[in-house]
Amino acid sequence: MRDIRTPVAAGEGALRNAIAVASGKGGVGKTWLSVTLCHALARQGCRSLLFDGDLGLANVDIQLGLTPQRDLGGALAGQYPLANAVLPLEDFGFDVVAGRSGSGSLAGLPSDRLAALSAGLSGLAAGYDRVVLDLGAGIEQVVRQLASRCRTCLIVTTDEPTAMTDAYAFIKLSVRHNPKADLRVVVNMAASPAEGERTYATLRKACEAFLKVSPPLVGILRRDPKVKEAIRHQIPLLVRYPNTEAAADVEALARRLSKDP
Repeated sequence: MRDIRTPVAAGEGALRNAIAVASGKGGVGKTWLSVTLCHALARQGCRSLLFDGDLGLANVDIQLGLTPQRDLGGALAGQYPLANAVLPLEDFGFDVVAGRSGSGSLAGLPSDRLAALSAGLSGLAAGYDRVVLDLGAGIEQVVRQLASRCRTCLIVTTDEPTAMTDAYAFIKLSVRHNPKADLRVVVNMAASPAEGERTYATLRKACEAFLKVSPPLVGILRRDPKVKEAIRHQIPLLVRYPNTEAAADVEALARRLSKDP
């Protein structure tokens, strides 16, 4: 049985310091995790960039209460370079490239614009210790291609059967596209660490039985009502409720990921 811990092959344009956050379906807390993880990495001393790659349903700006003048949509339209869409968040200690809701998905972009996006992202990544990519939910090819260019891809799931099924589908297609992909599982909204372990065990057994791979568990994030309150107030959890269980869990995850070379 192969334990998927080998970093993505460092081919041309590979993002060696990037962490993709993906899920097979929506509603599992992927964007919240992306925001909070990037914030936690910054608090631990990493120069960090949050990149909202969920173009059609972008909501990083909403969760952070931002009204950016420039965003990913404008850069993709050729209105300005991608670097000009970077918004420094001095109060939180990290930078953001916001998406643009309702502007269509990445899957609908012409190949030349996708190539320009990849080149621009590679250039941006060179200026940071860690780049967190909040990818669109689902298993579209473009989403998987962006994930495969990152050093690590976090697959976010919950204990809901549909979430686990879709997480399995994402892992299956990702392994087929890149057998050396560093895929790791994060169980979100777990009732307890023990429940999170059981959720992961169910997903791992399916991967071992049918894919002959064993993506490791990298984090269990406990269900916490303060998460919804922080999102509703458009303030990062680590600012509004820094002493909650969910905050501690994300900070522990960030510590693990920051140790990667």
